[in-house]
Amino acid sequence: MTRLETPARRRSGIHRAWPIAAVTMAALVAAAGFRSSTGALLEPLEEDFGWSRATTSGAVSLNLIVYGLTAPFAAALMERFGVRRVVAASLTLVAVGSGLTLVMTEAWQLWVLWGFAVGIGTGALALVFGAIVANRWFVRHRGVVIGVFSAASSTGQLVFLPLIAHLAEGPGWRWAAGLVAFFALLLAPLVWLVMRDSPRDVGLTPYGAPPDWTPPPAPAHGMGAARLALTTLRTSARSGTFWALFVSFWICGWSTNGLIGTHFIPAAHDHGMPETTSASLLALIGIFDIAGTIASGWLTDRVDPRKLLFCYYFLRGLSLLWVDMLLGPSLHPSLFLFVLFYGLDWVATVPPTVALCRLHFGIERSGVVFGWVFAAHMVGAGVAASYAGWIRQSTGEYLLAWITAGVLCLGAAALCLMVPRQVRTAGELAAG
Repeated sequence: MTRLETPARRRSGIHRAWPIAAVTMAALVAAAGFRSSTGALLEPLEEDFGWSRATTSGAVSLNLIVYGLTAPFAAALMERFGVRRVVAASLTLVAVGSGLTLVMTEAWQLWVLWGFAVGIGTGALALVFGAIVANRWFVRHRGVVIGVFSAASSTGQLVFLPLIAHLAEGPGWRWAAGLVAFFALLLAPLVWLVMRDSPRDVGLTPYGAPPDWTPPPAPAHGMGAARLALTTLRTSARSGTFWALFVSFWICGWSTNGLIGTHFIPAAHDHGMPETTSASLLALIGIFDIAGTIASGWLTDRVDPRKLLFCYYFLRGLSLLWVDMLLGPSLHPSLFLFVLFYGLDWVATVPPTVALCRLHFGIERSGVVFGWVFAAHMVGAGVAASYAGWIRQSTGEYLLAWITAGVLCLGAAALCLMVPRQVRTAGELAAG
């Protein structure tokens, strides 16, 4: 092992894991910015084309569901064809999908481009991608690295969302869509140049690997990606732990991407707040989430992940029960406090959820298992986006949507405590 690591260290002095982590974070930041742009473009699209909130929310719902369902199959594709190829192709697909929205004229085209092209492209660049990279390239600080990757989704909001909202309000939403296409196309060749599939490809061991570390067997390519994803689902579904993580992460998606990520800007606008102000608040959530998620990764290396998840969901549920009373035409301390807390909690659930997938299902299967759990997250988000849009169209306000999400989060908190302490072996899982 020393012989494998020494040449690379003499050339650069930096373990190859860190450049890989940097380009991974860049892709995650970009993908999050691409996906979160939909919330800022709802009203401009409705004004330009005369579409209803149900129509635009439905396109966002399809985007979120496809985004989530892509994750386990993308994880399997990465196992079969390599991370570098899948990520570069996904960025190209996002560029094409977003670019073609510039010439769309019908609602079905929005559903195809936002729902399928951008949904599939960003789905392959979701947190499952980050979890695979962290598990392959890091032993030391793995929880912190996963926390940093999780925070990258918030950084995407921070970097892109205010700019997208400004472009949509000024020159027009087509400028915002063009910005997304440009950055996706710019990032694809960078990923191709820097990314490598695993440490063995460059004659290294993972960062922080112990002296007696031996590389895991190379992935078997005899099974197709779809079959691998479905086989892993069938085996994992025999475990109650899988369903506890699946349902709780479904609720996580409902209460973040689906509700806050999609409807916070229009909900705040209903209360008289300018769109650029509410977009800035959503970006501020992203700023605080950087600290919250990295801290969650650090805690995951030291604290029972089940207890962390209980605290995150319980406090999130309480905050959602109060948010409707905090929105208004101007900023005030209590609304800022909500933004602060929700930012710290936004995807703090990811590091402990990834850790539980790894502990209960093994490092070899954890990427695809987390892919299915993450799929639940985005399906929940998709359902919430349509549900909240329907509530708004039916009642003229979002109050019931906030209350529903709060109650669901309290239920998720209780569910996380049902995950057992002991880890079942692969043989026990296969036996049911």
